[in-house]
Amino acid sequence: MGALGRADETDKVAIVAGDRVVTYRALEARTNRLAHVLIGLGVDPLDRIAVMLPNGTEFLETGLAAAKAAAELVPINRHLKRDEVAWILADSGAKLLVADATFADVACGALAAAPGCAAILVGSGDARDYERQLASGSAERPARDGFAAPEYFFYTSGTTGRPRGVERDPPAVGRPPAVLPVAMMWGLTGDDTYLVASPLYHATCAYAFTHLYLGSTVVCPPRWDAAEWLRLVEAHHVTVGFVTPAHLIRILEVPQHEREERDLSSLRLLLHAAAPCPVTVKHRALAAFPPTTEIWEFYGASEGGATRISRQEWLEHPGSVGKPWPGTDVMIIGDDGTPVPPGETGVIYIRPPAQLSRFRYHGDEEKTAGAWRDDAFTVGDMGHLDDEGYLYITDRVSDMILRGGVNVYPAEIEQCLYQHRAVVDCAVLGIPDERFGEAILALVEVRSATTADELAEHCRAHLADFKCPQHFELVAELPRDPNGKVLKRQLREQRRAGHTS
Repeated sequence: MGALGRADETDKVAIVAGDRVVTYRALEARTNRLAHVLIGLGVDPLDRIAVMLPNGTEFLETGLAAAKAAAELVPINRHLKRDEVAWILADSGAKLLVADATFADVACGALAAAPGCAAILVGSGDARDYERQLASGSAERPARDGFAAPEYFFYTSGTTGRPRGVERDPPAVGRPPAVLPVAMMWGLTGDDTYLVASPLYHATCAYAFTHLYLGSTVVCPPRWDAAEWLRLVEAHHVTVGFVTPAHLIRILEVPQHEREERDLSSLRLLLHAAAPCPVTVKHRALAAFPPTTEIWEFYGASEGGATRISRQEWLEHPGSVGKPWPGTDVMIIGDDGTPVPPGETGVIYIRPPAQLSRFRYHGDEEKTAGAWRDDAFTVGDMGHLDDEGYLYITDRVSDMILRGGVNVYPAEIEQCLYQHRAVVDCAVLGIPDERFGEAILALVEVRSATTADELAEHCRAHLADFKCPQHFELVAELPRDPNGKVLKRQLREQRRAGHTS
């Protein structure tokens, strides 16, 4: 399997997960064993294998074994409840669920809704135990032609209703892996050491698997901690990292003297995406990392990548998420369905490379049709292009506030709040207002004694009156999903009734 196949006879370190170290030789044998187990359990080519595991070797082994069995991987958020997991298992038609025994109540309860789905449990100690199953499999590579690297069936979180799987045409066994263009774009090699920050059930798991395909070392801590992340960069001479703006905010919250004590000079490439990065946070992050670290921001979704921007480009175009990826086009479509000129806001549409198969939302023709306009798709984000073709994200269509018939973009207010010296994190959303339709609520996490009146004064000094929040709420911490996005729908549901005028 790609570099894994070329590195299987070496004792080079493949995975570091806490105190556990796995070499490529051991990884090859273990994933061969697991692939034989999967095939023995009736997993056929192009079947789907669901995985509900914490960050660790078992998640990565399952993904690699699924590829050897020519099956697609369905990562499941380990924080989901039984009915949510049941929906994904049934909707995806998964043949097998690999889950941690600590999630057994949820996982096994969910299996009742997917009677054709078997289970392997990590740490169960019974006949379904992961290690007991592996011991029964052959260490020889399966005869079946598998995929060169894992193929994924990701579920989008969405803003309403059930999550939907992002489905493409069945991958051709033996084709060159899709990871190669991404590896080439970022200059990734087998000499890199990659540090995992997000949960592996997020789409960024593809970067961990890409590095394993290349023969790199993947450092996979069991949980996220900003100070520990900095320590691991130094201890393992990490060269590549992927974070979200939420991670950057927490890294910057580590006391400066502690950050400066860490040697981060090995870090040559730091990618960040998954949510808009506040301009003030980005400026501070650029100053916090060595100037030799290439810091790239990019914009995309599970449906496909769109744009990217380097450190220097961003300094020249602050707030932008860059220009299109190679072979990709970006356009802004107005309310009348036609492209708008530079500087005007509309819905962002992405035209992917011609060789990339068109995606569908599994089992949802209406949502699929709503996403596509000819050969371009949207995930519901709004923004504008400048005269040089750089993209700026304004907000999501679903998050836009309509106050007194005027569109108000929460992201603009959030950027203003981030400029206040005391603001650590914030989220702005609309709540019902009988007179104006919606009122503006700002939820703010602060690092020092700051009052709502001070924040209101700050907004009035920098924003038009109609954009200034009518309500402020100081919170201990904002809820974010593993992708780094604030859970605005949850916040709206919790607070709308209490703020109805």
